[in-house]
Amino acid sequence: MNAFPFRCVVFDLDGTIADTAPDLAVSLNYTLAEMDRPPLSLADVRSMVGHGTRALLRRGLARTGASDDALVEHGYPILMRHYEAHICDLTLPYSGAEQAMDRLAAQGVTLAVCTNKPAQVTKQLIDALGWRARFAAIVGGDTLPVAKPDPAPLRLAIRQAGGGPAAFVGDSSVDMDTARAAKVPGIAVTFGYADQPIEKLGATAMIENFDDLVGLLRGMGISRNG
Repeated sequence: MNAFPFRCVVFDLDGTIADTAPDLAVSLNYTLAEMDRPPLSLADVRSMVGHGTRALLRRGLARTGASDDALVEHGYPILMRHYEAHICDLTLPYSGAEQAMDRLAAQGVTLAVCTNKPAQVTKQLIDALGWRARFAAIVGGDTLPVAKPDPAPLRLAIRQAGGGPAAFVGDSSVDMDTARAAKVPGIAVTFGYADQPIEKLGATAMIENFDDLVGLLRGMGISRNG
């Protein structure tokens, strides 16, 4: 049997391995209400996720009226206090995500997370999901001075997880831009929070469910060597 072609697989978090939008929407709408703004639908919030919680608030404010740095700085602590208190009330893993991680681990692959969510909140959510032991590295949006789509956070996650060859699994243009900049294959999930049509993300490959991930990654190795 050929060795598995990747030593490390890195995952985005929101919209990739966990459906976090319901809890984010509740916390964003709580914050908007505190700032005398109308609520947003869950569909609206899904389209805003992926650039970090501060960017989520900025987009929520812009969608409901004026948005500037002062308003964001006022609302951000409100958002984060509420979100941290309700971080996993409604959040669920995507179907097949845990099984795919188990299958990768069985192949000797190390796993990591690279997200634009703040690192402390990321670790809190991963703990709430019971996933801490799964990941050799967890890199958040504030771990480094730069965040995705800069390739530095992804490269750090790969190094901390033991090095490549690596692949990055995500759901947005930010994720696929990050993968390209880091010169690793970018696998796009079709069920996440894509900010543009999935076929325009420039992904190396796409999966419609996690049942396909391990076979896809194995096939990428075969195509390289065949």
